[in-house]
Amino acid sequence: MVIFSWTFVTLLLVSSAWAEEEVSSRRDVPSREPSVGELLERANRNRIPDADEPALIGGDIAIKSEADRNADPCTSRGCLWLKYTDGNVYIPYYIANNYSARERAIIERGLQSFSSLSCIRFRPYQNGDHEWISIESRNGCYSYVGRQGGAQTLSLDRFGCLYHSTVQHELLHALGFNHEQTRSDRDNYIRVHWDNIMDDMAYNFYIIDTLNQGTPYDYNSVMQYERYAFSKNNLPTMEPIPDPNVIFGQATEMSQNDIIRLNRLYQC
Repeated sequence: MVIFSWTFVTLLLVSSAWAEEEVSSRRDVPSREPSVGELLERANRNRIPDADEPALIGGDIAIKSEADRNADPCTSRGCLWLKYTDGNVYIPYYIANNYSARERAIIERGLQSFSSLSCIRFRPYQNGDHEWISIESRNGCYSYVGRQGGAQTLSLDRFGCLYHSTVQHELLHALGFNHEQTRSDRDNYIRVHWDNIMDDMAYNFYIIDTLNQGTPYDYNSVMQYERYAFSKNNLPTMEPIPDPNVIFGQATEMSQNDIIRLNRLYQC
């Protein structure tokens, strides 16, 4: 009986040690941060806009009218923010006061990340500014493409949009950039599976005359959506070519090509 008891206790101790080791090993495996495309689609999936909010294309690009649906404002008209004599581009911003201190810190980190990588300088709004980016927690994540004049809303919903990647993504829209999967040479690098796209969402994959700034197609761009974007059947809507196994749409911050094309566009 004593031998049986000691055997039982030993088995319990060994089992406990195995369990602790398994839990420890699970903790040591870092969970993958969702890509910017996943975050944006999740935040905007069931978006119900208020009456004063714009229609969206591409999931998160605000447009003023249906005439803008298939046009790139940065090629159809001037959309760049103004450069000053010191070579920097100063862009006023206003952050709505309903963000918490932690949420505001995430936004400000995204704003300031541009100053170390380019000549873009986001600065707080001041009385007398004629144009600025108004960062507000509206319904979903979205931005207009390029400088609009006056106050232009950039929405970062408190519930789903406050990540470094989404802040950079929306700011790049405001600076004049579209999604990577809609750029003019897309068909050389991405095969779109139109039959897998949600009904009435195919226009989000239409190619537009984008400003590529002489940079190659970038699967790692923070502006590239992921493989299943707008899928209606859990099958891929996009596939890299010629190698379908290439990983893409997993960016959590601006890529080197994002930075290069930003600097070329603004001649930093």
